[in-house]
Amino acid sequence: MPNRTSNRTRTARPLPCLDPAARPRPWRRALGLTAVVLLGAWLGLLVVGNVRAPVGPMDTTMALRPSLTGGTKINVSPLGALTLDSHVAPVRLDVNADQLDPLRSQALVDHPERLSGLQDEVARDVEHGTLDLAVRSCVAVVSGATALGLAVYRRPRPALAAGGLALVLLAASGASAYATWNPKSVLEPRFSGLLSSAPSVVGNARSIVTEFDVYQKELARLVTNVTKLYDVTSTLPAYRPDPSTIRVLHVSDIHLNPASWKIIASLVNQYKVDVIVDSGDTMDHGTAAENGFLDPVRELGVPYVWVRGNHDSRATQRYLARMRNVHVLDDGRAETVAGLRFAGIGDPQFTPDRSAAIGRDASEELAGDRLASALRDQRTAGTPADVAVAHEPSAARETDGEVPLVLCGHLHHEGTQMLPYGTRLRMEGSTGGSGLRAVEHGDPAPIEASILYFDRESRRLQAWDAIKLGGLGLTTAEVSRHLADENKPGAGATRTPSPAGSATSP
Repeated sequence: MPNRTSNRTRTARPLPCLDPAARPRPWRRALGLTAVVLLGAWLGLLVVGNVRAPVGPMDTTMALRPSLTGGTKINVSPLGALTLDSHVAPVRLDVNADQLDPLRSQALVDHPERLSGLQDEVARDVEHGTLDLAVRSCVAVVSGATALGLAVYRRPRPALAAGGLALVLLAASGASAYATWNPKSVLEPRFSGLLSSAPSVVGNARSIVTEFDVYQKELARLVTNVTKLYDVTSTLPAYRPDPSTIRVLHVSDIHLNPASWKIIASLVNQYKVDVIVDSGDTMDHGTAAENGFLDPVRELGVPYVWVRGNHDSRATQRYLARMRNVHVLDDGRAETVAGLRFAGIGDPQFTPDRSAAIGRDASEELAGDRLASALRDQRTAGTPADVAVAHEPSAARETDGEVPLVLCGHLHHEGTQMLPYGTRLRMEGSTGGSGLRAVEHGDPAPIEASILYFDRESRRLQAWDAIKLGGLGLTTAEVSRHLADENKPGAGATRTPSPAGSATSP
């Protein structure tokens, strides 16, 4: 009897309750699993996610890397790199051109007829390499996430869950890349390193418009040009100007920086420039004592079209006008230089102290109206202008509908805008890196200029290279190629400005 009572007492004893605070919270588990998946997948890609693949005459290494913006980066050591906005996904495709294969390269030299089929060969090589990379990346992320999950949780179930989630993440990234894939991104690459100083890699504007219509051809052309660069080792190939294009170097806002003249002279020689257009603020205070700074303009060897900025005085304008190769444009006057007809107007304000004059905006718009009126008169006379030039964007916008292209500066950053009535506004950054005022800021201002490519027959802008050099104390260089929208493959006929009167932009 006592034993039975004792057993009943033990049976009725309540079970201990777990403290809710001691139980792991779901969001912590999810956050921890996410960290394991991401870190494990990344480590897997780093360790075993690379693929060696031959592409034409070159040996390359392809890899996927985590990225916030996606895209493709092609490293051509030691010449530099090309960056393409090829897709939007949390992974970036890195392609490292490691070396030329001597046997395949010699075969191309001995049998030049094989170059005609190189584009198909490159396309096949890239396709096979990408397929191998996809398979290896799947194995890499699953293995990495599973291994790390096993090391952290020490149980197979959460480790396998981590591997499965890593595979789902990679598949979603691949779907995003496929959905946003832009094969024409190779038409507007960004060059850095020594490649930025090799315009022959980019080619001429007419070739871009007529030949660069499919991704495989572009890739083949890129590989072929890189082959040529390697073939001459440290000597970059000479750039042969295409007679079907007129090259215009657009500079602005030099602001008394003496280093600008060496940069301009280098660009003139490298790109075989036909004419330079300076949209003002060449000086900083516009005093007669500064005039000697302008003397290197005489030695540039090409025509120099110039309009007055708000830091340039009338004395500055008179000094430049006496130079034989300088064409000063003011009050809407038009001149034909290097096959293009330019019309321009000087800035109505003179504010070397950077002050904001009363009625400045109205004054700029009035100057733009005067330029637009002069453009209409030129068209009526049968000598329409191809390019208008003003210093301030507010004045330049008043020419909308009267000219295909208007150039300006003033704001110290580059940009392009299609105005409502069909005029393209191209604004240049500071070719002087904002001059001495660059030292007033923590971040040095870049030195910017552009090479504009015009068709010699239609005299319309085909493409432009935006050139950006590192500012004070920096040694970086970047060249990005841009096409006029109407000249991109698949675009319709070239758009021309409306013959309607001048319109004020909103």
